[in-house]
Amino acid sequence: MIAPITFAFELACSAEHAFAVWTSRITSWWPADHTVSGDPAAVVLEGGIGGRLYERARDGTEFEWGRVTAWDPPHELAYTWHLKRDPTDATHVRVRFDPVAEGRTRVEIEQHGWEHLGSEAGALRARNVAGWETLLPHFVRAIDQEDI
Repeated sequence: MIAPITFAFELACSAEHAFAVWTSRITSWWPADHTVSGDPAAVVLEGGIGGRLYERARDGTEFEWGRVTAWDPPHELAYTWHLKRDPTDATHVRVRFDPVAEGRTRVEIEQHGWEHLGSEAGALRARNVAGWETLLPHFVRAIDQEDI
């Protein structure tokens, strides 16, 4: 078994705000270097189970990144993740938003399901760790910059 990737941190905002920024305001924090087209405004996360997480380039080309598998605002979101890969190679991402005190939320992220990727699993996991480490500061900054 390959260990899941996990991250946990606290934010100075409500769970409702954190969930909304992660989902419906994703273009406010998703960086261009984490897209196929280089355009973070192209990122779309459709709410609800079965919703798509995808990118729509300026020329209309769509790149599907995954599908929503759990949707429980403002507590939990889960989706498959297969950016630049076949959907059968998807891993699974779960994001929880747990209130810990008035105006504070603990965010817990887990990405798992590396085993079925065979010999590429270790390298893909390492690349995803690096991706999360560069992505999450953008999310935290967006929380701080948006009206709560």
